[in-house]
Amino acid sequence: MKVNVYSEIGKLKTVLLHRPGKELENLTPDLLERLLFDDIPYLKVAQEEHDEFAKVLRDNGVEVLYIKDMVIEALNNHPEERSNFITQFVEESGIKAKSVKSAVYDYLYSLSHAELVEKTIVGIRSNEVNVVNRISIMDMLEDEYPFYTDPMPNILFQRDPFASIGSGVAINNMFTETRQRETILSEYMFKFHPRFEHEEIPFYINRHNRYHSEGGDMLVLNKETLAIGISKRTDPRAIERLAEKLFENNTSFQTILAFNIPKTRAFMHLDTVFTQIDYGVFTIHPGIMKELTIFEIIREGSSFKVSKVVTTLEGILEKHLKRPIKLINCGGNDKITSGREQWNDGANTLAIAPGEVIVYARNHVTNESLRNEGIRVLEIPSSELSRGRGGPRCMSMPLEREEI
Repeated sequence: MKVNVYSEIGKLKTVLLHRPGKELENLTPDLLERLLFDDIPYLKVAQEEHDEFAKVLRDNGVEVLYIKDMVIEALNNHPEERSNFITQFVEESGIKAKSVKSAVYDYLYSLSHAELVEKTIVGIRSNEVNVVNRISIMDMLEDEYPFYTDPMPNILFQRDPFASIGSGVAINNMFTETRQRETILSEYMFKFHPRFEHEEIPFYINRHNRYHSEGGDMLVLNKETLAIGISKRTDPRAIERLAEKLFENNTSFQTILAFNIPKTRAFMHLDTVFTQIDYGVFTIHPGIMKELTIFEIIREGSSFKVSKVVTTLEGILEKHLKRPIKLINCGGNDKITSGREQWNDGANTLAIAPGEVIVYARNHVTNESLRNEGIRVLEIPSSELSRGRGGPRCMSMPLEREEI
């Protein structure tokens, strides 16, 4: 299977998700800030809501894949990589005590592939592993923290560990330590799963890139243009590195529009404030307009030129998409409604075809605005999913779209 994503709105053919699991039940109030959650979702309902999301996708002709299943199948396909997978995971888990690290290795080696992948996501509690030969202070201090390896609750948001860009991918060096191990799973899927291993899919960025980037900041506007957010989690130097690789590899991309967005929790990624839903039609959180600075990175041979743009958002989009642009405000024109619905990911839409989007039902003002503009709106429940601060786009990574 090849990766083929040259737009945000082409008919979605294949998508990658993660169904929330027991990693959510390893969240505690004391760990919320560390693990990037604002609240503790109720797992049973979160799974029901996510299953409805997957059902809406399938009912509209989309093939749904799950990252956990893909990695299990990759290890089944290449069992000789099992040792490397365990070593990589343990070494990046931050375990300092030698006795604990040795015990965790032994514990993971005792598991089946399915149990192993599940445990990397769910986390290993300190009471699950029998540690012997505690001889140092560090050995004896490790149990003060409830986990030997942290859970990965944010893997729910499959948009971030990597980004599908044209026929290749950017495997991101994620900003927070708690999310960096997620990309081990992404890398193993592309390298060793039978659907991908023979396709020679280019990695335009790899997970050891010097500068941080995340997929929620990356939007593929057309075959020649990317929009990327300069955010708290995506460094401008990572954007320039991606530009170098895209241009060196002689891809179809000619321009990257770098949007400098506020570095706040509410404006976590570009796709929390700006997504495309149809030809020339975008949802936008109006709160970013007064603070938005845009840079053009224009290809010049195998290199590029950077310039600061002095124009309106509509102007820069019209220039590169070569069509009239319509911006639909998240929450309408009311400041309070806009702020509330943006916080609940009203602007984080997932287009499954031109003019057809999946959204959270709770953002009723934004959804009505979309309907009034002729958009087909497919609503999903989100009382628990929304607690993670990510919407339908955040939860999904397209692997194949029809070209437009």
